[in-house]
Amino acid sequence: MQMGSEIQADDQIIWMHCASLGEFEQGRPVIEALKQRYPAYKIMLTFFSPSGYEIRKNYENADYVYYLPADTPANVKKFIGIARPKIAIFVKYEYWYHYIRTLSCKGVPVFMVSAVFRKNQHFFKWYGKWFLNQLKKIEWFFLQQARDKELLADYGIRNTSVSGDTRFDRVWNIREEQKGIPLVEKFVQHKKVFLAGSSWLPDEKIVRAFMAKEPKDFKYIIAPHQVHGDHIKEIVNLFGVEKVARFSAMDDKKVNAVKVLVIDSIGILSMLYRYANYALIGGGFGVGIHNILEASAFGVPVFFGPNYKKFEEAKDLIRLGGAFEIAGPEALTAKMNAFESNPEAYKQCREIAQVYVRDKQGATNRILHKLSAYLGG
Repeated sequence: MQMGSEIQADDQIIWMHCASLGEFEQGRPVIEALKQRYPAYKIMLTFFSPSGYEIRKNYENADYVYYLPADTPANVKKFIGIARPKIAIFVKYEYWYHYIRTLSCKGVPVFMVSAVFRKNQHFFKWYGKWFLNQLKKIEWFFLQQARDKELLADYGIRNTSVSGDTRFDRVWNIREEQKGIPLVEKFVQHKKVFLAGSSWLPDEKIVRAFMAKEPKDFKYIIAPHQVHGDHIKEIVNLFGVEKVARFSAMDDKKVNAVKVLVIDSIGILSMLYRYANYALIGGGFGVGIHNILEASAFGVPVFFGPNYKKFEEAKDLIRLGGAFEIAGPEALTAKMNAFESNPEAYKQCREIAQVYVRDKQGATNRILHKLSAYLGG
């Protein structure tokens, strides 16, 4: 086990485990706050999924980054024996029986951050008593929603608090950083920008159909969820080779000549929303929508397909008027035309989105306040 040769005997470890990249983004504000407030501790970050580990294996705010070994008694004994964490923080959904049991037996408190529960989960089924008992080994649950606090209380779990969603802190911090991308600024040229973020092919086809009809001189940024070569070629062919530049190959000579910029690299999408006037967030016609908060933090009206029902922020923003479900290109075109002909409505939508994100900050500070009792101040 690689960690055996890296972790030192006198290291004081704070361990955070995230299933994948999405959970990492929820845990990230907590890691960065812990790193700043408790510099004497080492941060150990683990992932279950390659999509998290491969992208964040060199994350600068973690001292150690590993895959989480399979949840077997032998693996867990060895892993915990080497790491000897002071506390363990699992993000959102991660309940590994042997890890939680071993940590509990050793007196290592386990915290759940940005936890979410639903009445139909196996914990709360007639056959779920064994699973429910595992939850009772958790030291504290930091919940996103008040209704989850009530649900857990119904089953005898009261070591909970409603901290909110740490993603709001993260996206607002990105907004405040004011980091620009010079080549993108030259591409935009002060024109209006329609951005497809974390898009899949059905989303990209809708953008292409809108592009064929839009009367304004928009620029388009396509930042697909999958950046492998085949899909990038598919996007280039969809929009027309002569109209498209790839971000990795763009230079000052090409930037003025194209209408569509395809982002064929990972890690910059959150910074791109500062250039957008409108955004279509991918996943709504398939696996479920991706992160809409990054766009909303910049006051960008967002559109997405019908698969958003599990995402509270999407439902909230639709209700408030800061986000919009679309069934296809006709609905997108109609809404875009309405905004373009009514600048006041567009301005109001931007304010709704931005205020929504701004007013939901604070989860990280609430979590740190609780953790301080276990970390010495």
